Amino acid sequence: MQFISKISIAAVVSALTFSACQNNSNEMPKEEPQETTNILLQEWEGPYGGVPAFDKMEVKDIKPAVLKAMEIRLAEIDEIANNPEPATFENTIVALEKGGKELKRVYAYYGIFSANLSSPEFREIQAELAPKFSEFRSKIQQNEKLFNRIKNVYENAQENPLDSEEQRTIELTYQEYEMNGANLDAESKAKYAEINKQLSSLYTKFSNNVLHDEENYVTYINQDQLGGIPDAFIKSAAAIAKSKGKEGMYAITNTRSSMDPFLTYSTERELRKQVWTNYYSRGDNNDEYDNKKIIEDILKLRREKVEILGYKNYADWRLQDRMAKNPDNAMELMMKVWPAAIARVDEEVADMQALANELGDDITIEPWDYRYYAEKVRKKKYDLNSEEVKQYLQLDKLTEAMFFVAGELFNYDFKPVPEGSVPVFHEDVKVWEVTNKESGKNVGLWYLDPYAREGKRSGAWATTYRDYSNIDVETNVLGSNNSNFVKPAPGEALLVSWDDAITFFHEFGHALHFFSANVKYPTLNGGVRDYTEFQSQLLERWLSTDEVINNYLVHYKTGEPMPAELVAKIKKTSTFNQGFATTEYLASAIMDMKLHLADPSTIDMNTFEKETLAEMNMPKELPMRHRTPHFGHVFSGEGYATAYYGYLWAEVLTSDAAEAFAEAPGGFYDKELAEKCMKYLFAPRNAIDPAEAYRMFRGRDAKVEALMRDRGFPVK
Repeated sequence: MQFISKISIAAVVSALTFSACQNNSNEMPKEEPQETTNILLQEWEGPYGGVPAFDKMEVKDIKPAVLKAMEIRLAEIDEIANNPEPATFENTIVALEKGGKELKRVYAYYGIFSANLSSPEFREIQAELAPKFSEFRSKIQQNEKLFNRIKNVYENAQENPLDSEEQRTIELTYQEYEMNGANLDAESKAKYAEINKQLSSLYTKFSNNVLHDEENYVTYINQDQLGGIPDAFIKSAAAIAKSKGKEGMYAITNTRSSMDPFLTYSTERELRKQVWTNYYSRGDNNDEYDNKKIIEDILKLRREKVEILGYKNYADWRLQDRMAKNPDNAMELMMKVWPAAIARVDEEVADMQALANELGDDITIEPWDYRYYAEKVRKKKYDLNSEEVKQYLQLDKLTEAMFFVAGELFNYDFKPVPEGSVPVFHEDVKVWEVTNKESGKNVGLWYLDPYAREGKRSGAWATTYRDYSNIDVETNVLGSNNSNFVKPAPGEALLVSWDDAITFFHEFGHALHFFSANVKYPTLNGGVRDYTEFQSQLLERWLSTDEVINNYLVHYKTGEPMPAELVAKIKKTSTFNQGFATTEYLASAIMDMKLHLADPSTIDMNTFEKETLAEMNMPKELPMRHRTPHFGHVFSGEGYATAYYGYLWAEVLTSDAAEAFAEAPGGFYDKELAEKCMKYLFAPRNAIDPAEAYRMFRGRDAKVEALMRDRGFPVK
C-alpha cells in the first residue's frame, strides 16, 4: 500500500471559486508595490496552450504577485456580489468559475517553490503569506452578499433542477460556503476567520520544522561501515556526501528514499538504530523545531472552529461530505482490518526472531531491525532477493511501462517534448506531450521531477499546474509527478525497489485521473478525499501484469526480461510483510481519527501517542508510518485531517475493482471494461457522486472482503 505526501495547497486553490469580502471591503493590504508586469502574473505563452515560465520565476516575485493576484480576484468577486440583476447560475456561479486566472497562475509557481525548491528565503515569505491567504479565504467565504446570491441559485435549483453538471456544481459550491461559516452571524464569522488565520501560520511552521529536520539530520558513514549495502546505493550516497562537502564519506539523508534501503540492507545495527531514530524523530527533538506544542494548538483551534458551526468535533464536521459520511463509519472499517493486521505482525516478528536466533544473532527484534530481518525471511521463505528484483526495475523502463498502460487503457500517447521548448524549474525535470492516439488531439503535458534534493519535500505526490475545463474555451492539462529517488551517480542506471515501483505507478494514476477529466466547471475537478486515492491505487495493479513484466522489466545490463521463476516468486510473495505494511499505515490513520475525537484541552502530545498506541495493542517492533510530530498529511494543512483513513476506504474500492478486471474476458486489458473505467471512474472527476459512480462501473457497492483477500487476511 502506497501513500502520497502532498503539500496542502488545495485550500487556496479552492478559494478561487469562492467570493469575497467580509464587511464588503475588498481591500488587501498594500505593503509594497504590486506590478502587473510581474512575470508570475502574466498569461502563459508558448506552445501547448501556453506553459508556465518556470525558467524566469524568482523568489522575490512571489509576495508581490500573490498580493496583486488576490487583489484582482477580490475585485472580480465584488463585481459578482454587487450585480444588481437577480442571481442566476450564469451571472453568479459561472462568473465565479471563470475568474481567478491570475491567482491560479501565481499559485502554480508558489507550489513549486513550496514543494520542489524551498529555501530559507522562500520560507520567510511563506510564513508571512500564510495568514494573508487565510484572510483572503475568509473574505471570500464570509461575503454575505455573495452567499445570498449563491443560496438563491441553490434554492431555485432544488425546485427547478439544472442539468447534471450545473446541479452538481451549485450543490458543491453551496455546501463549501455553508461548511465554512457563511451562515454565521458577524461576530462568529470574525472569530472563525481569526482561528483560520492562526491555523494557517501553524500549518506552515509545522511543515517547515519537518523540512528542517530532514535537511539537518544527515548520517555520514565511512567505507568500513558499508556492510550489506548495494553498490548502486553506495555510489549515490558517495555522490550526495561529495555534494555536501564530505568527499570520501557516504551520506544517508533523512528521507524515506534513503532510510528505507539502508535499514533493509545495512549490517551495522547501531547505525540502523541511528538512521531509524533520526527519521522517526523528525519534529520531535525537543528543540525550536519541535512540533508537539504546535499539534496541541492546532487540535484546540480546530475543535473551537467547528464548535462555532455547531459540531461536537472536527471529525464530524470534516467527514460529512466524504464517502464515509461520519467518523463511526471510518473507524468501523479500520477496526475490521486492524486485528488481522497486528496478528500478522506477530507472525512476521516470530519468523524474524527465529531466523535471527538461527543465525546466532544475539538480539531481540526492534523497529530498526524489522526491514533487515524481513528481507532475510523473504530470501529464506521465498528465495526472493529484493536486490535481485531491483536489477529489473529501471526508472526509465518503468516510465515506458506506464506510458504503455496509459495507451492501452486510455488511448494516450506520450512523447518527449523537444529539449528547451518547454521551460522547467530544474534541470532534472523532464516533460512529455500527451495526445489522444485516435484523434491526435493534445491532452496536455506531463512533467516528471524524480530526484531528491535539498529544499524538496519528502515523499511522492502528483499535482497540476492547469486543470481541464471547457467552461469558456477548452483547456488542456499540465500535470506533474514528483518523487524523491536518490539520484544515481553519473552514468549509472536508477534502480528502484518493487515498493517504489508501485508508488511510481500510483502517482501516475493521479496524473491519468487529471488528464482524463471531462468536466465543464473547475469546481468539478476537485475530489472527495476518500475516493481520489482509488484511481491511483487501481493503476498500481498494472505493474504486475504479464504485458508490463515481459516487456519492460528487463535487466539493466543485459536487457534480458525478468526470468519466469523470479516473476513467480514476486507474485507468490504478494501478501508477504502485509502485517508491517498494513499496521504502520493503519496506526497513523487511527491515530489521526482519535486525535480529533479526543478532548483537545486534555491532550499532552508527550504522552497521547504512546498511550493511544498501547490501548490499540500496537506491536512494539514497528512505528506508525507517520509519527504525529511529522504527520504532514494531517498537520501541514487540512486536506487529510481526519481523512487519512481514506487510503483504506479507497483500497476497498481498488481491491473490488481489480477483481472485476481479473474476471473480465480480456483481463486487465479488457477494452470494454477499460472504457467503463474511463467513463465512470476517471473522466467525471467530481461531477458524479463517488458512490454512484462506482455502482455505475461495478453494478453494486464495493465489498470489504476483496481487500481482505488481497492482503491474505482471514475473510469472515
